[in-house]
Amino acid sequence: MPLIPEEPQIHESAQGPRATPASGRTAPTPRPVPGPRPAAPPRPGRPGPVRPMPAQRTPREPVVAAPGPSVPAAAPAATPQIQLIPASAEGALDAAEEAVDLLLESGRAPGEVLVITTGLPHPWATHELSFGETAYWAQHDAGDDVFYADASVAGRARSRPVVVVAVNGGSDAVATALPLALGRAGTLLIVCGDPQTINSVLGAGV
Repeated sequence: MPLIPEEPQIHESAQGPRATPASGRTAPTPRPVPGPRPAAPPRPGRPGPVRPMPAQRTPREPVVAAPGPSVPAAAPAATPQIQLIPASAEGALDAAEEAVDLLLESGRAPGEVLVITTGLPHPWATHELSFGETAYWAQHDAGDDVFYADASVAGRARSRPVVVVAVNGGSDAVATALPLALGRAGTLLIVCGDPQTINSVLGAGV
């Protein structure tokens, strides 16, 4: 802790010359007032108490876990849920439209839905293709809206959480479109069409 300079000590001579003593001697000349003394160096003293060094810890033996049951490998990604909506070939497109409306009303974003047709293209797909394939696939890549694709070009479409398939014809296309749609669906696959046809492709019990 630094030393605090002492207050200047006023010598009694600084209070003015002393009265001349009776003997007639002249009062001594006043001495200048001393300034603050420099801090004195620390005085040697006994060293303070020495804190003992912490005891060294004995290294712990590594803990070897007892052999347990082997951990099974990570399970493969769950397959999407499959929902079947019975419909004729003529009514499959309307059923798919109703399914899309329900998805959007339930909170699904339009960009999460892919619609695939096995027969005639969806009117929206025909409309978008009228502006050229570049604009059509640009709309797909933007991912801002429901995307409609014919089974013949659906292989180019990227995966989306929900895929809706309208089995509106094209028996040969159904055999390839349904497995493709199952691979593109992230969480939900909705198939609108004849249950017997759909089960023959995706398996019984769908």
